[in-house]
Amino acid sequence: MSISPQFRIAFLYVALASLWIWLSDRALASLVLDPSQRVWAQSVKGWFFVMLTGVMLYWLIGKDLRRLAAINRRLVRGHEQTLRVLVSAMDIRHKETRDHSDRVMRMAMGLARLAGMHGEALLAVKFGALLHDIGKLAIPDAILIKPGKLDEAEMAHMRRHPEIGRELMEQVDFLRGAIDIPYAHHERWDGGGYPRGLRGEEIPLAARVFSIVDVWDALSFPRVYKPAWPEEEVLDYLRQAAGSQLDPQLIELFLANYPSIKALGMASPPPELAQA
Repeated sequence: MSISPQFRIAFLYVALASLWIWLSDRALASLVLDPSQRVWAQSVKGWFFVMLTGVMLYWLIGKDLRRLAAINRRLVRGHEQTLRVLVSAMDIRHKETRDHSDRVMRMAMGLARLAGMHGEALLAVKFGALLHDIGKLAIPDAILIKPGKLDEAEMAHMRRHPEIGRELMEQVDFLRGAIDIPYAHHERWDGGGYPRGLRGEEIPLAARVFSIVDVWDALSFPRVYKPAWPEEEVLDYLRQAAGSQLDPQLIELFLANYPSIKALGMASPPPELAQA
């Protein structure tokens, strides 16, 4: 039977406080005989007790908070390992390079940090980037990996994947905060994107950050429907897309830090992904 942290802290506090009061009262009774001095000594003893117990409570609470933080980190790592296996299988099904989702996740996090995102917002970028195309699980292979251009009906079906992704992720508590990228990474700065036709800064920052990396990756690597573009052509496309398809300030930030952001994407994938 496990003991809760709050019970353990309360028990130790009551036990030590009772012991202190019992021992200190008897010590004062034997050492301080003058009643006026005893009042002063009782006051000093009381303040000493307050300070001592404050230090003790600070240590005990800090110890339990550190333990809970370590448990939370292990839980997050477990979630991430599970997601990596899933996205590795998704990449294979999509006929994309084996570490596509992990690569764009690393690059998106690098750009997000430069854009001032941190803490929970950065974790949402991590999970959202890994699962950016989770809605494509509901798209038939005949459409998803079709080597030629999609017709109008097929394109309409394909454009449902952001909403499907949002619906899937809303069913998982720890993924609800990471919905912005799967739901909004096909929105355009000029308002011509989908599924909601958001414009400019109406588009969540995480989605605007990820869109740049996703476009770079889609052009830089071969797909079933196209070969890879030369690097300079990819960068020229991004410059031209600034202010129409993509956030112009984030494009400027991406290009100014391109070597370091690209290096994040070119790093080796983690062992659990490589072995998936």
